[in-house]
Amino acid sequence: MAVYSKKIGIIGGGISGVAAAKQLSKHEPVVFEATDSLGGVWKHCSYRSTKLQTPRCDYEFSDFPWEQRDNSSFPYSGEILDYLYSYAEHFDVLKFVKFNTKVVEIRFTGDWESKSDEYGIPLPGKPVWEVGVQTNNSQTIQWYAFEFLVICTGKYGDIPVIPKFPQNKGPQVFQGQVLHTLDYCKLNQEESTQLLKDKKVVIFGYKKSAIDLAVECAEANQGPQGKPCTMVVRTLHWTVPHYSIWGLPFYMFYSTRASQFLHETPNQGFLRSLLGHLMSPMRRLASKIIESYLTWKLPLEKYGLKPEHPFEEDYASCQMAILPENFFVEADKGNICFKRASKWWFWEGGVEFDDGTKLDADVVVFATGFDGKKKLKTIIPEPFHSLLQFPSGMMPLYRGTINPLIPNMAFVGYIESVSNLHTSEIRCKWLSRLVDDQFKLPSVEKMLEQTTKEMEIMKKTTRFFKRSCISTFSINHSDEICEEMGWRSWRKNNWVAEAFSPYNSQDYDEKK
Repeated sequence: MAVYSKKIGIIGGGISGVAAAKQLSKHEPVVFEATDSLGGVWKHCSYRSTKLQTPRCDYEFSDFPWEQRDNSSFPYSGEILDYLYSYAEHFDVLKFVKFNTKVVEIRFTGDWESKSDEYGIPLPGKPVWEVGVQTNNSQTIQWYAFEFLVICTGKYGDIPVIPKFPQNKGPQVFQGQVLHTLDYCKLNQEESTQLLKDKKVVIFGYKKSAIDLAVECAEANQGPQGKPCTMVVRTLHWTVPHYSIWGLPFYMFYSTRASQFLHETPNQGFLRSLLGHLMSPMRRLASKIIESYLTWKLPLEKYGLKPEHPFEEDYASCQMAILPENFFVEADKGNICFKRASKWWFWEGGVEFDDGTKLDADVVVFATGFDGKKKLKTIIPEPFHSLLQFPSGMMPLYRGTINPLIPNMAFVGYIESVSNLHTSEIRCKWLSRLVDDQFKLPSVEKMLEQTTKEMEIMKKTTRFFKRSCISTFSINHSDEICEEMGWRSWRKNNWVAEAFSPYNSQDYDEKK
C-alpha cells in the first residue's frame, strides 16, 4: 500500500520533466530523478564537446529567454545545464524534485479509497498509479500513489543498444577495450584523453554522438605518436556545417508556415491536398538545393559519405546532424578515416568485415544509440506496456502526449522536432490544462484516428519514420494543440511574419 499520495507524479528530471513540473506546479507534483542532477541526456549522455543541434535562440522556454538571446551560436552541454538550472531555480521547481530516487516498479490499482454517497452507495473512484522507488541505492522500496503520472524518462540514455554477433565472434574474443558511448560519457577529461591517446580507435556509427567522438579522438591523437580514428558507417545521413544554405537562412526551407505548407499535414481537406500535390516539385526542389550546397561545401563524395536518399528524409526524421567545425579538417589530415560496412564482427586484434578485410584496434566504441522502448517497458506494467507501440514501431501518442489506451498517464519527450525543448514545453502547457479539466479529450476512437494519420504522414515522408518526428508539420501540430487549449493558432503580429518568419518558443508565450 502506498504511504504517500499526491495528484501528480513525474518520472525524470531532464528537459521534459522540468517543463512538466513547472507547468503543473500548482498541484505540487513529485518529480523522481534517479541521479543527483537535473538535465537527463545533457548531463549523463553528453561529451565535453557536445553542442546543441539548433541555435541558442531556438532552444529556450517561452517565459525564460537566454540572456544572450540574439547569439545564434550553438551552446555546449554545460551551458544548457546552467540554463536549465537557472530556469528551475527561477520558477522554484527544485523543491518538487527527489534526487537519487529511482523508479523500480509501477502498478495500476484502479479505484483507490472510493467514497460513498449519503445513501451508502459507493461512488466511482479515480484511477491510481502506485510508484515504487528506491532512494540512494537502498533496497527498501517506498510507494507513492498518484491520480496522474507523467513519464519523462526520454528515448535516450540508460539502456544502450549493443550489436549482436555470431558465436565466438563477439567482444569476448577481442584483446582490446570495448565500450558504448554511454560508458564514455561517464569519463572525465583526463580519463577520456587517456583512453583515446595514441590508440587505434574504431567507432561504430555515423550520427551525432559518433561524429563528436571522432573529433575528440582526433584531437587526442595529435603528434607523431597519434593513431587515426576509424568510423565504421552502415547507414549514411546528411550532415550540415551551419544553418546557411547558399547564403539563405535554413529556416526559410522548413521552419516557416509558408515552407511547411508544401508538406502534408493531418486533417487537411481536399483543396489543401490538391495544392500540396501541385506544389510537390517545390518541396523536392528545396531538398535538392540543400543537397547541392552540402555536396559543394563538404567533401562527401571524396570520402564516400554522400547519402543516396533525399535530404528531406533526414530532416523529416530529426536526424540532421550539425558537424563540428574541424571534422573534415581532421579527416583531411588523416586523423579520421571511414569504412563502409553492413556486417562485421570481432577477432582478437580488432574487427573484421563481410568483405574479408580486417582492421586493427586497441579500443572499440559503440555509438549505436539507446533502446528507449525497452527502458519504458522495464517500468510500465502489463497489460499497458504491450500498448506502447503499434506494428509500425512508433508510439501512438495523441498530441504527442497521451496514449489513448492507457488511463491517466502522459508521455513527454517521445515525439521529436527541430527543437525538442519547445515540443516538450507546449505539450506540458496542454497537459496542465487537461489535468485542470479546461477541455476534454476526444473519444479513444478519435484519438487513435488522429495518431494514425500522423504516423502515416511520417511513413510517407521518410524511411526512418520509427523515430516519430514531426519536423515537417510541427507548426500545424502546434496549431491543433493551441486550438484545443482555446488559444489562437496563428501567433504572429501580421500575415507577412506569419508566412515567412520562423516559429519558435517565444511565439507560444501565454501572454500573447
